[in-house]
Amino acid sequence: MACLTCVLIIGIGATAVMDLWGVVRRPLLGIPAPNYALVGRWIAWMACGRFRHDSIAKAPAVRGEHLIGWLVHYGVGIAFAAVLLGIAGVSWVRQPTLLPALLVGIGSVAAPFLVMQPGMGAGIAASHTANPAAARWQSLTTHTVFGFGLYLAGCFARLSCMAPA
Repeated sequence: MACLTCVLIIGIGATAVMDLWGVVRRPLLGIPAPNYALVGRWIAWMACGRFRHDSIAKAPAVRGEHLIGWLVHYGVGIAFAAVLLGIAGVSWVRQPTLLPALLVGIGSVAAPFLVMQPGMGAGIAASHTANPAAARWQSLTTHTVFGFGLYLAGCFARLSCMAPA
């Protein structure tokens, strides 16, 4: 049970750090936060058998897409926290270190590059966007922030859900 609690704390915490970055980067860099309603739209269309779109923004809206998108966003963050603990071991939570968290965070950029962006019409690694290099850089930066979030949330989880060693 403690392991599940740690995964939830780490996944939710790291995703929240990533979302905070999404809010902060607008005034700092002029880049808007991601629109998770479009992720929800993409996921909802999968239930109808449609997994790829030319442009998810042009696909008909789906009822509840905002909620679906945010739930999927946090669910994926929790899944990557489970990956971190699967790779580094549950003992990582007793003494979190930055490197495994950063590696999982940076490695998690493969999900949007190879699955989400192609499915939503942006191409592999945003190759069909107006500025692929900028989109790739933003994805990499955001997922690096997620990695830092995994570490920070791991430190919090250590205090919250692990018995002393």
